[in-house]
Amino acid sequence: MRIVLLGPPGSGKGTQAKFLENNFGLKHLSTGELLRLSISEKTEVGKAVADIINSGQLVSDDLIIELVADRIEKLDDKVGFVLDGCPRTKGQAEALEVMLTVKNTNLDLVIQMAVDNDQIVKRISGRINCTNCGASYHTEFNKPKIGNVCDFCGGTSFERREDDSEGAVRRRLDVYEKETAPLIHFYKNRGILQSVDAIAPVNEVSRQLGALIANHTS
Repeated sequence: MRIVLLGPPGSGKGTQAKFLENNFGLKHLSTGELLRLSISEKTEVGKAVADIINSGQLVSDDLIIELVADRIEKLDDKVGFVLDGCPRTKGQAEALEVMLTVKNTNLDLVIQMAVDNDQIVKRISGRINCTNCGASYHTEFNKPKIGNVCDFCGGTSFERREDDSEGAVRRRLDVYEKETAPLIHFYKNRGILQSVDAIAPVNEVSRQLGALIANHTS
């Protein structure tokens, strides 16, 4: 199967993509990881991406699709994939469609990770990390077991990433609404869009995804 997960920051795309990889044999293709890997491997695309990022510019849709196409090309024909982080724009969606058509294939499912923006802000802005060992916590959903003491190293100092502040999260959500949310209609018109309640507990979201795939393949 060839699947795209669509959802704003904090909707759980990465977590659920790993679930699909581990339970359905799909290869998780994360755009962020692919970018980092291409740069570390110093591929031609990686060199171009590094130059763009170092100059403070955004990576073009064409380069993103070239990067994704390269990784898909390396997969065994019998191995499906789940895309996380691509497409982000209509231009990327159209380029992905063309690329897959050239390969005589297409997407099977596009799954919207449906969330409430206020819940996303609450989920992300509450994330903190131990400054000593980097262990992750949440001020409401995943507190240290004993007061403000890290479960792993005993540290008592915690910090919140600057881009996890409420203002920063809302700006990222605004970008998503402007650039990526229109893809919901794009894929709905193609008859391959499904949706899950991504605010539900992780195991329940996984159950919903598994049911969608079972229904699609039955």
